[in-house]
Amino acid sequence: MPLNNITKINLNNQNKKTIQIPIDNNFICLRSLNPNRSRFEVEYSLEKGSCTNSFLIQSTNNETSDFKSYILIHPPGLTFEKEFLEVLDTLIDDSSSEIKLVMGHINPNKVAFIKKFNDKYKNTTIICSNPGAKLLNEIWNQKKPTRFKDSNFKEEKYRSIPTIQIIKQIETLSINNIFALTFIPSPTARWPGGLVVFEKFTGLLMSDKLFGAHVYEEKWAELNSSKTEEERRHYYDCLMAPMSSQVNSVIDKLEEFDIDSIAPGHGPAIIGSWRSLFNSYQSWGESQKYDNLKVALLFASAYGNTAAIADAIARGISKTGVKVKIINCEFTSSNSLISEIHNSDGYLIGSPTLGGHAPTPIVSALGTLLAEGDREKPTGVFGSFGWSGEALDLLEKKLKDGGFKFGFEPLKIKFSPDPSMIKKIEETGIQYAKKLINIKLRQERKANIGLNTIKNDPTINALGRVVGSLCILTAQKGKDENLINGAMVASWVSQASFNPPGITISVAKERAVENLLHTGDSFALNILEQDNHKGLLAKFLQSFKPGDNRFSDLEIELSPGNQPLLNEALAWLEGTVSQRMECGDHWLIYAEIKHGKVLKQNGVTAVHHRKTGANY
Repeated sequence: MPLNNITKINLNNQNKKTIQIPIDNNFICLRSLNPNRSRFEVEYSLEKGSCTNSFLIQSTNNETSDFKSYILIHPPGLTFEKEFLEVLDTLIDDSSSEIKLVMGHINPNKVAFIKKFNDKYKNTTIICSNPGAKLLNEIWNQKKPTRFKDSNFKEEKYRSIPTIQIIKQIETLSINNIFALTFIPSPTARWPGGLVVFEKFTGLLMSDKLFGAHVYEEKWAELNSSKTEEERRHYYDCLMAPMSSQVNSVIDKLEEFDIDSIAPGHGPAIIGSWRSLFNSYQSWGESQKYDNLKVALLFASAYGNTAAIADAIARGISKTGVKVKIINCEFTSSNSLISEIHNSDGYLIGSPTLGGHAPTPIVSALGTLLAEGDREKPTGVFGSFGWSGEALDLLEKKLKDGGFKFGFEPLKIKFSPDPSMIKKIEETGIQYAKKLINIKLRQERKANIGLNTIKNDPTINALGRVVGSLCILTAQKGKDENLINGAMVASWVSQASFNPPGITISVAKERAVENLLHTGDSFALNILEQDNHKGLLAKFLQSFKPGDNRFSDLEIELSPGNQPLLNEALAWLEGTVSQRMECGDHWLIYAEIKHGKVLKQNGVTAVHHRKTGANY
C-alpha cells in the first residue's frame, strides 16, 4: 500500500474523478475526488476540494469457483454517480453479480445513489444499522420539491427497495477466509444510522463520518494527521462538536480493536498517528469555555437542508464556548427529550415542511417543549421549505402563544442555504449564544462572584498594560451572489518576522470573521490613525445583525488580492494566513505580508490602552 505525504495540488487544473488505490489482494479503495466546494454546508467552507473514500472487496465461494460476489463499503453520494459507476463497471464482471452495499450512514443524497446503483446492479443487498434501515424506508419514496415546475417532467421509475440486512449490534462477516469485517453501530444525533467498519487482516478502520477532512488528495495516506490538522479540526468543529459526548462514546468502542490505520469517509487515510487523532477528538470536545451553559437543538430533516442549517447554528454557538446538544427528534425518546429540555439554558427547534405540515416527530417534540420548557429561556425556530413554510409558521405561532421568548427572528430558508446564508446562520448562532452568556454573567454579578475578583487581580491588571496598535481587519471571499465578507477591530497585532515579512493577529473564536481566516485565506489590516480613528472605531464596534454588510456607507478600495481597504486608515497591509495556533479562547494567526502602503506619511498610529487583561 503506497504511503506518501500530502502534497499541494493545483485544483484549478483538476476535474471530478474516481481513482483506484490498492489496499490488498481483492481489496481496493475507490476514492472520488472533487476539486470544488461540492455542497453548501459550512463544513466545505475551506474550499480545498474534497474526496470520498469507498471500498470494494471481491469475494468467491471457494478457490476454484468462478462465481464472484462483492462487498461495497461506504459508497459515495449522487455527486459522484457518473465517475464512480464508470470505474466500478470495470471491476465488477457482471451486472447480475451479488453485491452487498454497506451504508455507513443514510441521507437523501445516499439514497439517490442507491437508486441509481440498484437500477444497474439487480442483485443488491443493503447492510445498515437498524436506525439506518428506518431512514432508508422513509426516504425511498419521498418526492423532493424542486426549484422549477416543468409540466413535461416525468418522475423517474426505480426498482423496489433492495433487500436490507440489519445490523443491530456488533457483528463480524468472514470473507474468503482472509478478510473479517466487523460492523460497529455508531449512532449520533446527526447520523443515527451510523455504521463503522473494521477489517481485521489489514487493521483498517473505515470510519465513515468520523475523523474526516475536506481536501482534494490523491495520495492514499498521510503518516501523521498534522498535515491536515487544521482541516480535520474545522471538520470536527462543524459537525462533531455539538454531539461530542456521543462521538466520544463511539471512540470508546473503537479502542477495543487492533487498529493499524484509519480511512475516513472524507480525506486521506491516517497511519502512524491515528491514536493522537483519537485524543484530539476527545480534547476538542472538552474545550468549551462556558461548559455550564447548554443549548438543546431539536430538529428533523427530510432532504438534508434543515440539517445543514442546524449544523451552521451549532457551529456558531460552539465557537463561543457554549455547549450544544443536537437532538434528532426521530430517534429520541420522550423521556430523553424531557431530560434535555430540563437541563438546557435555551431551546432551538428546526423542521422541514412536508406536504404543508411538520413531520410527526417535530409535532411531538413541540408538544413536549410547550409542556416542559422554561418560558424565561430564549428559544429559536429554523428550517427549510420548498413551496410553502407552514411547519415553520406553526412552530413560531405555538411558541409565541405559549409565552416563549425568542432569541432571534425565525430562520426560514427556501430550499438549500447558499454560502452567504450559511455565514448569516452561523452569525445568528454566535449572537444567540452571547445572549445566554450575558444572562449568565448578570446572574454571577448579582451573586458577587466572577468578574469582580478578576478586576481586582494585580496580575490581570498588569497584563492589561500591554498595548497594541488599533486596526480594522477586513476580509472577503467568493464572487457575486456567493460573496461573503467580515471585519473586526484588532489590537492584539504584532510583527512576527522580517523574512518573509509577517505579522501575528489574535482572533477570538467567536468572531464572525474567524471563518474567513484559515490557511491560504487573504485579508487586509487597516491601521488606524491617532486622533482620526473614532468614526471607524464606532462603525466596527457596533453590533452587526447576522448577514449585514460591514462596509455599507463606507468608501472602500480593493487591495491587489481583492480585500477591502478603508480610505480613512493611516496605512494598510495585505496578508495571507500561513499558520494558525489555538491559544485558549483565541486563534493566533500568522500571516505573510504580500502588499502594503502608508496612506498618511506624517500620521501616528492609534494605540489601544487598557486597564485590565480580563477583557478588550
